[in-house]
Amino acid sequence: MQITDIKIRKLFNEGPMKAIVSVTFENALAVHDIKVIYAHDRTFIVMPSRKNPDGTYRDIVHPINASFRASLESAVLDAYHAYQAEAENAEPTEEAKAEDAAFFS
Repeated sequence: MQITDIKIRKLFNEGPMKAIVSVTFENALAVHDIKVIYAHDRTFIVMPSRKNPDGTYRDIVHPINASFRASLESAVLDAYHAYQAEAENAEPTEEAKAEDAAFFS
């Protein structure tokens, strides 16, 4: 099953959750609310889940085998890192803003 689109829906600066992502497969199936998490010195994905009455969580959708999970995680994390890099390049740093203010004064 080919991934045909990955959309970074929301970014978070605080806490272990870093992003919420939607993935489209073969332009036919979309999976929403995949979470990008940074914890224990690594970044990984968590599949969409629902809270059970007993307080535990159960995945709504998940990969069936390790190889597909690895390829899905790799694709999502690559898209997340590319989006992050693009966002960093688009936003001027405080230093750049101060240089511009000094130049135009």
